[in-house]
Amino acid sequence: MTTYTTLIILSGLVIFSYLFDLIAGKTKIPSVILLLFLGIGIRLVVDYFQLLKFNFTPLLPALGTLGLILIVFEGALELKYTKDKNAVIKRSFISALSILLFTALLITAAFYYITGESIYKCFINAIPFCVVSSAIAIPSASGLDKDKKEFIIYESSFSDILTVVLFNFMISNTHINFGSFAKLGVELTLILFVAAGSCLLLLYLIGRLSHHIKSFLVISILIMVYSIGQSFHLSSLIIVLALGLFLNNARQINFSWFRKFFIYPTLGHDIKQLFQLSAESAFLIRTFFFIIFGYTMDIIQLQNWTVLINGGIVLLSIYLVRFLYIKLVLKTSLIPELVLIPRGLISVLLFYNIPVDLKLPEIGTGLLFVVILGTSVIMSLGLLGTSRPPNTQEFHDV
Repeated sequence: MTTYTTLIILSGLVIFSYLFDLIAGKTKIPSVILLLFLGIGIRLVVDYFQLLKFNFTPLLPALGTLGLILIVFEGALELKYTKDKNAVIKRSFISALSILLFTALLITAAFYYITGESIYKCFINAIPFCVVSSAIAIPSASGLDKDKKEFIIYESSFSDILTVVLFNFMISNTHINFGSFAKLGVELTLILFVAAGSCLLLLYLIGRLSHHIKSFLVISILIMVYSIGQSFHLSSLIIVLALGLFLNNARQINFSWFRKFFIYPTLGHDIKQLFQLSAESAFLIRTFFFIIFGYTMDIIQLQNWTVLINGGIVLLSIYLVRFLYIKLVLKTSLIPELVLIPRGLISVLLFYNIPVDLKLPEIGTGLLFVVILGTSVIMSLGLLGTSRPPNTQEFHDV
């Protein structure tokens, strides 16, 4: 394959992804589904014509992590904080935490019934199926009214963070006791201090840089801080969410010393540029991640009725918990909240990060694919009945 052929293929995939986004805007079919099927189609063509195959599986964790950082950061940069937002933040946090825990318990019970393995192993393997994917939920919520959109952004971001915290906690503690929770408290306190320091440092840095390249430097520092934190099993996604919220709401801080050292005339323009770059970078990373994930799928597994039945059990568990929570706690309309709980990028990341000795042979990539595809299809059908609000400006000046 020549250099030009490679460039043609890569640019063609990006063009397809852009067209899929346009189709998603008109039909409310998530572009993720179309990207997955495009990846599957490419694999079928490669197999049929016996073309040269590449092993892209090692790329998935890196691409997924980049996509997760950029998507959460982009979503946080859209959120404008006011005191009246406390209610939606509290509601979305409690929703994300409650649904995560109850869904994990239900799926753990299902895996225990299916495999007969220990509760600990079943719980570890259940966690990747319990997280709402902000990579899919946030773009899919763009057509909703402002209140529902904010709830989905906060809830899916909290779901990502809480699931990563739970996953790291369970991996690090085979035996849970008081010391385990004390260690978790210390780690969360540390990460909050790091988040506060990172926010102040990056805002100060943005204001002092005279070079015309700023946004990529900020994103690179953010990725580095995230990666260092994750290497020590800290929940660095908190830093990503905190930084996005902080930058977009910095002008609301009225301390004289803060405004003197951190607020500067072109801050609003720089934040807009940062938002635009993170959004377009997230689009690019998401494109290649889901195409590669579709390409690496073994669709032969979908002919296995056991995989389909197990996938149906997991899907039933997911929507049963969501339904009961909406009816008993939120007490709001079922649509679109019921269907806006897709599984996706972070589910794949966590699944591939399960230690080999804790993996369950019965819970493979085929089951993961069924759940991701199933939640995306159900979300598409649910969103078809929702109306799109009048066009509004997507990004608000700081």
